Amino acid sequence: MTNYYKAALVGYRLAPLTYESDLEIEIGREATVPLASKTKTAIILERVEQPTFACRKIVEVSDRLLKKAYLDTALFIAEYYSCEVGEALALFFPARETQLEPIAVSIDITLSPPQEEALSFAAHNRASLLFGDTGSGKSEIYMKLFERVLNDNKTALFLMPEIGLTPQMEKRLRVHFGTLIAIWHSKVTAAKKRAILESIERGETRIVAGARSALFLPMPNLGAIVIDEEHDESYKSQSRPRWNAHDMAVLLGKTLSIPVVLGSATPSVAACAKFPVFRLKGQFFSEASRSVSFVSGALDEPCEAVIEALKETLARKKQAIVFLPTRANFKYLICEHCGKTLTCPFCAVGMSLHTQKRALVCHYCNTHLPLPKRCPDCGGGMLRAERHGTAEVADLLRGVLPKASIALFDRDAIKTDTKLREVLKRFNDKEIDILVGTQMLSKGHDYHGVELSVALGIDRVLAQNDYRARERAISLLVQLAGRAGRRSKARIIVQTRRREEFEPFWEDYETFIKDETQKRRALFPPHVKLLRLVISADNQEEAKRKQEDALKRLAAVEGVEVIGGGECAIGRLKNRYRYQINLRSRSAKALIAAAKITPQMEADMDPIRFD
Repeated sequence: MTNYYKAALVGYRLAPLTYESDLEIEIGREATVPLASKTKTAIILERVEQPTFACRKIVEVSDRLLKKAYLDTALFIAEYYSCEVGEALALFFPARETQLEPIAVSIDITLSPPQEEALSFAAHNRASLLFGDTGSGKSEIYMKLFERVLNDNKTALFLMPEIGLTPQMEKRLRVHFGTLIAIWHSKVTAAKKRAILESIERGETRIVAGARSALFLPMPNLGAIVIDEEHDESYKSQSRPRWNAHDMAVLLGKTLSIPVVLGSATPSVAACAKFPVFRLKGQFFSEASRSVSFVSGALDEPCEAVIEALKETLARKKQAIVFLPTRANFKYLICEHCGKTLTCPFCAVGMSLHTQKRALVCHYCNTHLPLPKRCPDCGGGMLRAERHGTAEVADLLRGVLPKASIALFDRDAIKTDTKLREVLKRFNDKEIDILVGTQMLSKGHDYHGVELSVALGIDRVLAQNDYRARERAISLLVQLAGRAGRRSKARIIVQTRRREEFEPFWEDYETFIKDETQKRRALFPPHVKLLRLVISADNQEEAKRKQEDALKRLAAVEGVEVIGGGECAIGRLKNRYRYQINLRSRSAKALIAAAKITPQMEADMDPIRFD
């Protein structure tokens, strides 16, 4: 008997295709199917009636299966984030059936009564938010949850932002769980990933700590998911499919009927609105242990008060961290004569100066150009820097603090896991006095001797043309403040011209959440949902025409409001012209319908970037 099946080709932007087979094939089974003259990996989606056209035969059926909960999640991703099923399935890992052997785990952690209450709260809610100050003991609660899950003969996932996968957290996990732990992120080699998958199938790996791509690993008998630093934007993919691991973890947890715990010292406004919250106060800090100073000065260049504070800190043999939102040397070079910014030839953005490379670099398409001696537009020879970056500030500090050991901590300086470990070890061993870096500084690192935390350029974060700019800026400030004073008294200096925006909230993030939720009212999430549609084309007129055509189509969709459109903030990217439409609705279904009738535009549901 011939059977017919719809199959999705993994990783392909194609609608499911129909194939035939003499075998009875289980839904979710991995298979090899023909496509043109080659064979491809596919997942069986459903059995169908014999079609009116001739079908090609399935070549081979694998012993690997994508379980129903994961297949359902892939189908949801395809629908909600407007991509093909094959694209969504590329996130998943079909696996052989695994039978776990019972194990007994006992870790050397004793929770305080508030932590015990938080653990019980997390274990008895399908999805919950652990709002815990820096130093409140969230990590210990996670560890005890994992202990409970493993002793129930289940497995666990611990999701962290890519950059939050610190050596300290890996060390802590290995101290308690040894070889039961695997670490998974983008810098893990393909060979190591294959070894981890085999270890999961053998039942040897019981906990995986990883970035968002770890969510769909084939953990047998998954018992809990923890999402640390849930506010972090790296959980949202900026390429197809534009899924959010934060939200999909909650969906998967609901499907599997397991607890999902979201944790943060600065939880997102959206999470505070969606989930039951347990508030856990800090243990490391008291009002007397940290003081904050708000000083005025240039946006990016450290003022005299900052320099003096750094000198005082060094004199006491203590350490400091200095934050700046811009890496490299400066954001832009501007001609003094004609006033034009030196921009990327393929993107409508200023190029950043990298003095070590002696090049201008586009941080969007990675184009490198030699340093110009004159303005390419007018031939003028005076080029000035607008906006300092980490390298520029580090050089400035070396000039005024010649005896200090100063290191960079940004994506240009920290490109590998080995380099991250090296710099953190040198800093904690007191070989480095001052770390100058971007928001990498705030990502959960445990700096033992930091007495001073400085925030420069934070007004630039606040000034972003984005409804979440205020949330980003204040969350970042609270996280930076939390890096200082973990072992002794500390100072936080915020160089800002908008003191009134930060001062009420730096030690009262709860009040900020309430204030921000009220300010957004019915205009922005969490009160409504947003969809961003982007069209790109080789020709600007073509891009504009397609956007206008999409606007006409959208007029027929009920319950959807167009709240913005026109040329994107970055009007040209990788030599393609870009136009956008931003939509708002109380109904996700209405926005999904809007995306379906504008297939020529790239859909981004629940967007977090608007460039």
